[in-house]
Amino acid sequence: MARYTGPMTRKSRRLGVDLVGGDSAFEKRPYAPGQHGRGRIKESEYLLQLREKQKARFTYGVMEKQFVRYYKEASRRQGKTGDNLLQLLECRLDNVVYRAGFARTRRQARQLVVHGHFLVNGKKVDIPSYQVTDHDIIDVREKSLELTPLIVARETHGERVVPAWLEVIPSRMRILVHQVPVRAQIDVPVQEQLIVEYYSKK
Repeated sequence: MARYTGPMTRKSRRLGVDLVGGDSAFEKRPYAPGQHGRGRIKESEYLLQLREKQKARFTYGVMEKQFVRYYKEASRRQGKTGDNLLQLLECRLDNVVYRAGFARTRRQARQLVVHGHFLVNGKKVDIPSYQVTDHDIIDVREKSLELTPLIVARETHGERVVPAWLEVIPSRMRILVHQVPVRAQIDVPVQEQLIVEYYSKK
């Protein structure tokens, strides 16, 4: 299945949560899209679990196959599977670029990474799913410093809160990863336990 590239507001309204962040169209009509959007839906246990899984998938822009791989990796690791899953998603390079305020949305962050504008520990990385770890240093390539989105990011630094596990040095357009995030530092509106229940039945 191809990556979803359609309007995210539609997905936000379907899942009942702002997937983009600051989506004014969603705020205006916070009910499901379509003719029967305001109708009542019988919410089964399966539907609730599926909805949480879809929320996480669309929030991070991950395809189903890739999401299943993340789940399997999370279940192999020590600790809570749900916490591990969100940690893996949060440590994607495109998400780190977004969290640091170098892109307005995760989609934009993904595009910047794919186009090779970032170095991780001095090496060019153009894979959005690249996993960052403790003490990684992410820099904008010198050639890319004058790109419009990155100039805007530099000038508007401080308008968005950077999570405590990251540190941003705007003058150098550098991101320092102090640690991988714990669950309390991940502010996504997802009930990860429902995702674990969804996959444990499969």
